[in-house]
Amino acid sequence: MRAGPLVLLLWLALSGIAVAEPPAPRIIVAFANHPHASLAPAGTTGSPYAGVGYNVAQAAQSEAHRVAGAYALHAVASWPIQALALHCVIYEITDGRAVEQVLASLAKDSGVVFAQPLQQFHTLTSTAEAAPPYNDPLYDLQTNLASLGIATAHARTQGQGLKVALIDTAVDADHPDLRGRIVRSHSYLPAGTSAATSLRHGTAMAGIIAAVANNHVGIVGIAPQAQIEVFAACWQQVPDADAASCNTFTLAQALAGAIASGAPLVNLSIAGPPDPLLTALVQHALGKGMTFVGAFPGEQPGFPTAIEGVIAAGGTHQSLPPAVLAAPDEHVMTLRPQGQYDFASGSSVSAAELTGVIALLMSASNTRLRPAQILALLTDAASARPAAAAPAAVDVNAALARLDAAQRRSVTTARTTP
Repeated sequence: MRAGPLVLLLWLALSGIAVAEPPAPRIIVAFANHPHASLAPAGTTGSPYAGVGYNVAQAAQSEAHRVAGAYALHAVASWPIQALALHCVIYEITDGRAVEQVLASLAKDSGVVFAQPLQQFHTLTSTAEAAPPYNDPLYDLQTNLASLGIATAHARTQGQGLKVALIDTAVDADHPDLRGRIVRSHSYLPAGTSAATSLRHGTAMAGIIAAVANNHVGIVGIAPQAQIEVFAACWQQVPDADAASCNTFTLAQALAGAIASGAPLVNLSIAGPPDPLLTALVQHALGKGMTFVGAFPGEQPGFPTAIEGVIAAGGTHQSLPPAVLAAPDEHVMTLRPQGQYDFASGSSVSAAELTGVIALLMSASNTRLRPAQILALLTDAASARPAAAAPAAVDVNAALARLDAAQRRSVTTARTTP
């Protein structure tokens, strides 16, 4: 069952998430102002707001001071308006109370003419051709990034400081769009299997997650400043195809390596039957606070998405159970070995996209997010969709807003707790 917003915010707040204190909200309060206007010099025109010809009456000043004390408000600016015979004061609410709560109290105060939020407005001018947010030449082909709201999210976070463990085929670390992103590679492939001939699927997933942004090359990764540690456990079945295979032994070694690496986030863009050994390893890692993202197979789930606590990713063109999060899964532009680019499709792609989205959330948080917290941040009204309905892609910006709200609540709780 989906938690209500207040329950969600309190839950995340109690988890210890904390950030810098947000600015205090501000309100405008107006008081009746009938001063004795002084006579202006002959031939001059009085200011309609302050100074010559119209001043603040002592009664209005007294009311402003009374309200500040009675409602625990901090005055930051004020001005008289002759046309309305009012004295207006901007107050800050510095103790964490909601604006609506304070305004409701002020509405009952007979000394207040009106009180309202200090609101923001914006111009409606637009340029004919806005500059693209990236200089990567294939960005316009990455329609998946627009669906996920990545450009907006990148103004806040790009995955900096976050390491992702990628358990897949080997990766072409020399690809120009991955330079500096692959921190280490390990191979657990069977004897006689060359990692150099099994680069296609892993390179594609690494590009979706962390391709370098604004390097005048190729595409933009969802978390372009995240780092990837590669654990090669799968091998291509045929040349120039994404199909790859793994087994219990290679995956177990890769999982053990990923656990030892300390990476908080693991991408598993694979699917297969339930496996006791692999399940035990994942459950051990979940207990240590690691997060796993797996590809939903579109049928009876097995490894890894059947394991409780693993975040399952499916495509927006699939029929998904409510617990499976969705991301674009058709014609997603990504990397190919030897500096190439091409489109990829399938829930493996969705899992890599969701891994990138979670990397953004993790890098925006001051504490380590656990899988249940991440699910709570990413789950919205779409989670209640009928099983047959077309799923909507996860909304990273809504999740970042929920994270911000939880962190503001945490600051307020810490400040007001004795």
